[in-house]
Amino acid sequence: MTMRYIATPLAAALVLALTLVLTLANPARAELQIEITQGVDTALPIAVVPFGWQGSGAAPPLDAAAIVAADLARSGRFAPLDRKDMLQKPTTGADVKFDDWRRQGSEVLVIGRVLQPGPDQYEIQFQVFDVLRGEQLLGYRQPATAADFRRSAHRVADLIYEKLTGVRGVFSTRIAYVTVVRAPGQAQGQVKSSYRLVIADADGENPRVMVESPEPIMSPAWSPDGRQIAYVSFESRRSEIYVQDLRSGSRKRVSARPGVNGAPAWSPDGRKLAVSLSRQDGNLDIYTLDLNTQVLTRLTSGPAIDTEPAWSVDGSQIYFTSDAAGGPQVYRVAADGGRAQRVTFEGSYNARPRVAPDGKQLAVVHNDRGNYRIATVDLARSTTQVLSSGRLDESPSFAPNGEMLIYATREGARGVLATVSANGRIKQRISALEGDVREPAWSPFPPN
Repeated sequence: MTMRYIATPLAAALVLALTLVLTLANPARAELQIEITQGVDTALPIAVVPFGWQGSGAAPPLDAAAIVAADLARSGRFAPLDRKDMLQKPTTGADVKFDDWRRQGSEVLVIGRVLQPGPDQYEIQFQVFDVLRGEQLLGYRQPATAADFRRSAHRVADLIYEKLTGVRGVFSTRIAYVTVVRAPGQAQGQVKSSYRLVIADADGENPRVMVESPEPIMSPAWSPDGRQIAYVSFESRRSEIYVQDLRSGSRKRVSARPGVNGAPAWSPDGRKLAVSLSRQDGNLDIYTLDLNTQVLTRLTSGPAIDTEPAWSVDGSQIYFTSDAAGGPQVYRVAADGGRAQRVTFEGSYNARPRVAPDGKQLAVVHNDRGNYRIATVDLARSTTQVLSSGRLDESPSFAPNGEMLIYATREGARGVLATVSANGRIKQRISALEGDVREPAWSPFPPN
């Protein structure tokens, strides 16, 4: 959760409840719409030919090649050829005429077929060719069922992306986000709110509402294995932390202590949460909570507001936001306790730290000449690079390969999501077809 720092612990506690009170004009729909707003000038020309169908039953439930092409285009690194401009549509390597693809300017060619080994069983066979050399770069068979066909097509895109870039693809990962809907209530002038925690594929498809409440939901955080989500709910009219299993939907309340219970962050081994609690003294501090024993370990103390913890990759350190220096800056403390050290020094405001998968950078919300923007901080050099260009950008979250970040921003009066590459060159805007979306969190890689 991103907090605007104010004078008293009581006011700080109120911020938790207020940060999700968002203005909406229309009921929200679950679907997200992604628009590439900035790519790279050197996007690689690629042709993804419609895959052939070889089966006895009905055609596959989805167009695998279209999903692959859309994934690669959305990365900003590739420029797929429009199908209507293809001179041929081969489905096997023997049918490929490389001269035709060279004349059209394609440098990489993807072809394939979908086979049906049995009922509700599919196999996506594909090949990737270097057009200029006329050589195969990759050939693979990806199994699928009707239920997970889209996920399998994303996996194909992941394999192609990794082969061509050397970086693991994230198309088969997921995102979590919060939506809020306001609608007229029964009483005159009354406004009824509905908050939803939603899980969707990285392209916004297959949305699934995990929790719905008339009270705010915030700070979703993925477990390291991607099977659980921790989040803060105000359904009891006070902040409480829950952990929910994504497959079964079952959930457990893990912290409902007096005062503020906020900002859960999983340890890399999945055994603990770092949390921000106010407890008896009313001041927000960082604690670790052992999920098996419920043992709390206090890591910070004093009059400062300490919140928004994030674990280092190796689990030895916890980064957090504190106003100990008079304004919000990022600090770190050993996960077993000790003296906190300040990490950020550039600018008057750095908050909501999130650690890059390689552990070398932090993503933060940074005050850039009066605008709150997403930036990265190089931990070795202590340098800051501003990536986004909005006025009120918040809640950054790294993709598990470290190539992109997702964050919340504003589009007029609406809350939308956006992504930006770690070098700031590729940007996208993600908005609900109706309504408001906030608090994004990118999942880890799916289990193999």
